[in-house]
Amino acid sequence: MKNATFRQLRVFTEVARQLSFAKAARTLHLTPPAVTMQVKELEAQIGLPLFERKGRQVSLTTPGEYMLVYARRLLSVLKDAEDAAARLKRAEAGTLTIGMVSTAKYFLPRLLAEFRREHEHVEIRLVEGNREKLVALLQGNEVDIAVMGRPPRELATRAEPFAAHPHVFVAAPDHPLAHQGLPVAVESLRPHDFIVREEGSGTRAAMEAFFAEVRMEPRLVMEMSSNETIKQAVIAGMGLSFLSLHTLQLELEKGLLVVLDVEGAPVLRAWNVVHTLSKLLSPAAEAFRYFMLEHGEAFLARHFAAHLPLARPA
Repeated sequence: MKNATFRQLRVFTEVARQLSFAKAARTLHLTPPAVTMQVKELEAQIGLPLFERKGRQVSLTTPGEYMLVYARRLLSVLKDAEDAAARLKRAEAGTLTIGMVSTAKYFLPRLLAEFRREHEHVEIRLVEGNREKLVALLQGNEVDIAVMGRPPRELATRAEPFAAHPHVFVAAPDHPLAHQGLPVAVESLRPHDFIVREEGSGTRAAMEAFFAEVRMEPRLVMEMSSNETIKQAVIAGMGLSFLSLHTLQLELEKGLLVVLDVEGAPVLRAWNVVHTLSKLLSPAAEAFRYFMLEHGEAFLARHFAAHLPLARPA
């Protein structure tokens, strides 16, 4: 496969990540036929099929799984070479790949818009996933830097907190617990249904840690991987939930949801910028890191602090 190109490898790894030629085409700003052609040319170079296609379903073949490991390794080395060249030129330019947990999508794009105004030559690529996916992306050197809650223990990383990350209990405005004049006792939550995030998400881990500490097991009736779907279910009166405050700005401003003043809540975690210790950051990645550490806390406080329950007197 000496004539295989990095372009073909990039297309191949993106199709493998998405398991969809159409989705990969949208991400890469190519047409689906162009993506198909690049993959076919790579398969011809290797002499083996990389994907198995059954209708619209796409899966990696066994040779495809092996080649994916080497393709990612080659692209990772190329990215390191590009970063080294950028450092030698002392240029804050090039492509910056940022991983973010899904909860961060409610504020990170607005912060990135401000970052781009200061660093207009940096091309930004965002990759979204839950915490488990982000750990895998960091491990595979597929992102330069990540915005997440709990830093991974599985990897040697540098994790720097840049802002407080409150998690709160939410209900529909007409829920019985929404009209209590006093703080809601944790025991009062026991008979109510909960709609929660999936296992592996940082939000789910924060909720489980809270209930483990108070020695109570909530009544979980639904598990979903989408904050948006959970919010709609709570608005419809299907139960309570425990969510990041940073996912709730629109619903709280419109009066569609209320934050319950539960004893022991909000549960405060931290937002972190994270990269592996083995990763030598490009100037663009360093600039983004400094930007988040300098501006992240003030931005989130400005947009979300008003929605927290008032501090109780000591």
